[in-house]
Amino acid sequence: MAPVIEQIADQYAGKIKVGKLDVDANPQTAFKFNVRSIPSILFFKDGAHVDTVVGAVPKTALVSTLEKHLD
Repeated sequence: MAPVIEQIADQYAGKIKVGKLDVDANPQTAFKFNVRSIPSILFFKDGAHVDTVVGAVPKTALVSTLEKHLD
């Protein structure tokens, strides 16, 4: 998923921020957001968790989810 996430980050540069979290090193954060499977892509808007995509999905699915949360 990393190459797809990087493509999306480049495509939406200046509009979104993309980050990664090592759930093994940060179990409290993973628990807080109910991350039970890897990969899990979490979407935040104005600091609030608004959506999650679980599993390896096509780029189009991630872009679709992202687009519905952009202003």
